[in-house]
Amino acid sequence: MNKAGKAEFMRRLARHMPRPTTELVYGNPFQLLIAVMLSAQATDVSVNKATQTLFVAAPDARSMRKLGVAGVKQHIRAIGLANTKAANVIKTCAILLARHAGEVPAERAELEALPGVGRKTANVVLNVAFGQPTIAVDTHIFRVGNRTRLAPGKTPLAVERALLRALPADCLQHAHHWLILHGRYTCRARQPLCAACCVADLCEWHGKKRYLEP
Repeated sequence: MNKAGKAEFMRRLARHMPRPTTELVYGNPFQLLIAVMLSAQATDVSVNKATQTLFVAAPDARSMRKLGVAGVKQHIRAIGLANTKAANVIKTCAILLARHAGEVPAERAELEALPGVGRKTANVVLNVAFGQPTIAVDTHIFRVGNRTRLAPGKTPLAVERALLRALPADCLQHAHHWLILHGRYTCRARQPLCAACCVADLCEWHGKKRYLEP
């Protein structure tokens, strides 16, 4: 896919989804950080169900730390890796309180220094909470980038860098959500909805023909 095709690809997603946003429910940057940490190997639906009670009991770092690991686990026990996630949440709260006055830092290095926070989580927080033009490559974006040839790469970091190089600057702020939502609901891993896809003619996936209407 050439540069013009990639620009058109994103323009169409923008028209199709003019107000993209995360499907995680949160009330402040701290809650977003915790929700994204919990979302690893879990669905947004399951995370939202857990945080619906967790964030009432502990809306900020200080109150979350007071819950302790056992208290956090009571709210997130239905989510995968609950033991590890609860421990990381409490450790993260301790660091936020000790180093950042309980606030979430807006710098990548500071975010990635938090337990349970990798590049993808940091990118989501930087983009959603602080408006930075970052792209968090999850399984959906990785699939869309490689399948369509919008941004092929062997690793999530390679796809992220390919997207940052290839996409127009004016779409980077929302590219993360456009691509995730496209991958989640249209360019699905199984039974992709190619016949209803707004970028099907730009997509270079050789397997799309069997999913297009005759």
